[in-house]
Amino acid sequence: MAKSLFDKTYIGKMKLKNRIFMSPMGTTGEADGAYCNEGIDYFEERAKGGAGLIITGANVVSTKYEPRPCTELSDFHHVERLNMLIERCHAYGAKVCVQLSPGLGRQQFTDPFTPPYSAGSVGAFWFPNLICKPFSKEDIHYLVEKVGYSASLAVNAGADCVELHAYGGYLLDQFHSVQWNNRTDEYGGTLENRMRFTLECIEAIKKNVPDTMPVLVKFTPHQRVEGFRTIDEGIEMAKILEKAGVDALHVDTGCYEEWFQAITTVYSKEGYKLDVQKAIKDIVSVPVLGDGNLKDPEVAKKAVEDGILDYVGLAHQMLADPYWPKKVKAHHEEDIAPCVGCNECLLAGFSGKHYYCAVNPLCYAEKAYALPLPNGQKRNVLVIGGGPAGMMAAITAKRRGFDVDLYEKEDKLGGTLWPAGGPDFKADVLKLIKYLETQCQKLGVNIHLNTAITKDNLEGDYDKVILAAGSTPAMPPITGIDTTVLASDYLTHQATVGKKVVVIGAGLAGTEAACDIAGKDGDVTLVEMCPDILFTANHCLNNDQHLRKMVKDRGVKVEANAKVTNITPTSVTFERDGQTMTLECDTVLNAVGFRPNNQLEDLLDEKYDEVAVIGDAVAPRKILTAIHEGYQAIRVME
Repeated sequence: MAKSLFDKTYIGKMKLKNRIFMSPMGTTGEADGAYCNEGIDYFEERAKGGAGLIITGANVVSTKYEPRPCTELSDFHHVERLNMLIERCHAYGAKVCVQLSPGLGRQQFTDPFTPPYSAGSVGAFWFPNLICKPFSKEDIHYLVEKVGYSASLAVNAGADCVELHAYGGYLLDQFHSVQWNNRTDEYGGTLENRMRFTLECIEAIKKNVPDTMPVLVKFTPHQRVEGFRTIDEGIEMAKILEKAGVDALHVDTGCYEEWFQAITTVYSKEGYKLDVQKAIKDIVSVPVLGDGNLKDPEVAKKAVEDGILDYVGLAHQMLADPYWPKKVKAHHEEDIAPCVGCNECLLAGFSGKHYYCAVNPLCYAEKAYALPLPNGQKRNVLVIGGGPAGMMAAITAKRRGFDVDLYEKEDKLGGTLWPAGGPDFKADVLKLIKYLETQCQKLGVNIHLNTAITKDNLEGDYDKVILAAGSTPAMPPITGIDTTVLASDYLTHQATVGKKVVVIGAGLAGTEAACDIAGKDGDVTLVEMCPDILFTANHCLNNDQHLRKMVKDRGVKVEANAKVTNITPTSVTFERDGQTMTLECDTVLNAVGFRPNNQLEDLLDEKYDEVAVIGDAVAPRKILTAIHEGYQAIRVME
């Protein structure tokens, strides 16, 4: 019988209502490491959205050797909050798998002076010149015992299964990997020895959970970094893990050296891990779980139907829209808020904050930011600008039961999302435009296209006015700047370029435009005033790594620390270190940035009592700020 995404199935003796699971992502907790109320609400919402299985982020089993990076399950007092989380998910028919981790090892972010522990005496990831301290055999035995004890706590909390965190260059994977494990004792050398720590953890878990409770392992059979583990060794690892009696394998790729191979970015191809997952599925008899940009329902369905995966995982897409499973089952894919791969969630976590989602202001604030229920009170809202900020404000106002007029000067909605989604490797951004536009139409927003609001046509009584007029490309005072082609015009297919192109400005827009041109056989040079490309880009490490690799792979040339002094239609002249240089070209692309369109602010303040300026009309920033400010401007209306 053909498999489908919504089959009822079993992992071991655990029955699941569908083949969709929420992939593990670390969450913040209380000061003692227990789950916080916001975290419990967050998981409950994903269960409510229809996931069959929720896998928590890593719960560390000890803080003896390194600080706690996320939640902790090492003490009897941690059980209470974990039990609350599990019971609330159970209410919606979701099963909960508790992920257990013995640690991060060389991946932990410490300081340049405190060597982290690891499998061997190798450089720490964040501070490569800092040599790690190898765990002693006694230390390993201690952590194995703690893994077993934490598994017993998961049982006390009511968990349905446990997963061992053994992937992605974290501690157990450091033991698995020859590049990090240079030990000469029984925990180093052969593959079997390098996996000994993991196998002892599996044995400890199985001793501390009922026979009916499934034990999963998440591991990395292919690290996809030159000189690191390849799939041949990964297949042998899978055989060893299956022989150890695990009930399912959760298959991942990558590590921090090429983090984008593990955690999807806006530049990732659909299903980019499926080849590795298929290689493991082909040689094991236990179920295989997998994730990796499977958020397109058709891609997810095909992975199951083709027998590549038994269970499809969604991670960041579950942040963007917890109701993905229910919407897919009901054939309402147009209502799915799409993850755009920006990794603002990851950036927030690595900046000491909780998760934020660019397209979902309610992520990790499910109760705190819930909209007041419509009470029949009629309010009128004017929205000026149909970009992401304006559309989100309009959508939110309609959801509160208000009447909304939205005015957009162009002939379509979307604003600067159009150039942001212009490169063929950023099509997910265009999906966000379609989603927001669809919601505006379904909710009945009164949309006026091709209508610019000015002092001459500003009229009507409104309880609140939202100025979301976005931004326009900046024109710096450089001789000849008026002869350039705007990067935004190229990215929206309003302008073409030649075969030899100079791009002025190597921020996100300029670098992505350069890669797009180079991908079409263009000869491209980035000219940047700062010391490096992407110097001012405030984005996550894996996005940065992925884009830089694209620059390298596509042969984009870079001239940094370069101050442009003169532009002609066929050349760019710049100064660096007292020298003047000229680049010949047939097109010059202007990607130096944007300036806000806030000229109406004073006029609006004179005419209306409640005015909010949001999104790029404040300052050119991110999708996250646009969406969140649009939502919050309406949420706080009284």
